[in-house]
Formats: sequence, structure tokens, C-alpha cells
Amino acid sequence: MSSLQQLSRTPSAMLPLAPLFEPTYWYAVHTRARHEKKVAKQLQEKGVTTFLPLVTQTHRWSDRRKVIELPLFPCYAFARLAPQMRLPALQTPGVLSIVGAHGVGAPIPNKEIEDIQTLLAQNVTSSLYPFIKVGERVRIRGGCLDGVEGILVAEKSNRRLVVSVELIQRSVSVQINGYEVEAI
Repeated sequence: MSSLQQLSRTPSAMLPLAPLFEPTYWYAVHTRARHEKKVAKQLQEKGVTTFLPLVTQTHRWSDRRKVIELPLFPCYAFARLAPQMRLPALQTPGVLSIVGAHGVGAPIPNKEIEDIQTLLAQNVTSSLYPFIKVGERVRIRGGCLDGVEGILVAEKSNRRLVVSVELIQRSVSVQINGYEVEAI
């Protein structure tokens, strides 16, 4: 009889109380300058799920142009960590800290990471935006950005949605002319 069959036949009162898998949460990992890609790769080699939002930019020199990928949030990468993986993550070369208070990393809500992933997956034109706390929170209704939440701002006649990762106080804005929004 396999262990799975034995487990399924074991009365629930006899099952261990500890969860089979530790819950994981997204954390912001503060890195040394220009070490974001190396840190993300090293964390992946340790079995950690990482998210490094990258944007492409064209850099021009006097003799050539080159398209390069740069981190959307310089000096930060995101890692999905279980509590026992925080120390190995901190010991990774290039990692300065896990962002939080009193030396303990603070988890980032899944929705904030999902919203950034959605913006990048849809290849909409976006740019860094100063972090803002004031303003009305809105949610986009319909279209490829359906469900993305952020703060509605206006620049001249353009409406923009600012999506923030509050813990690291960084934001990205995207033009939303033509999208329907609703207040949250």
C-alpha cells in the first residue's frame, strides 16, 4: 500500500497538525546597485520564486544604439519566501536587506505584485512615477488591464493610473485614456 493510500485511510484526528507546505509571501529584496539581475538569478538557484520587473530602453551612444533591459524599480527585486528561507535569502551576495521594520521583512500583498505583472505583460507604455499616498484609488473596468488597481492622476489632458508597491515606496504610471475606471 502506498503512503498516499495510507494517508488517505488515516483518521483525520491522527494527521499531523503542521501544514505540509509552509505558506509563502512576496517580499521586497533590497539589493546593491546594479545587482538586481544577479540577485534574482542566485535566489532562483536556491529554489526561490523571484519577480524582477524589467523595462526595455534604448540607450544611445555617439556611435551606436542599443536596446537594454533595466529594472523597473532600481535596487529592488521581489522574492516569494517561506519564513525559513529568509535567512538564506539575506545571505545571498548582493542582497542588502529584506524590506520591513525592525529587521523583519514585511510581506507585500499579492494584488500589488499581480498588478505590476499585468502591466508588464500587456506591454503598455509605462514610466516610473513618484510615490504618492494621496488621491483616489481606482480599478480599471474592461480591456486588457481589467481589475488593475491604482491611483488616478491627471497630467495635462491625459489620465494616468499610478500602481504602487507601498512597502518600497515605488510607483509606476500608465496612460489610461479610453479605459473605464471605477472608484474603490
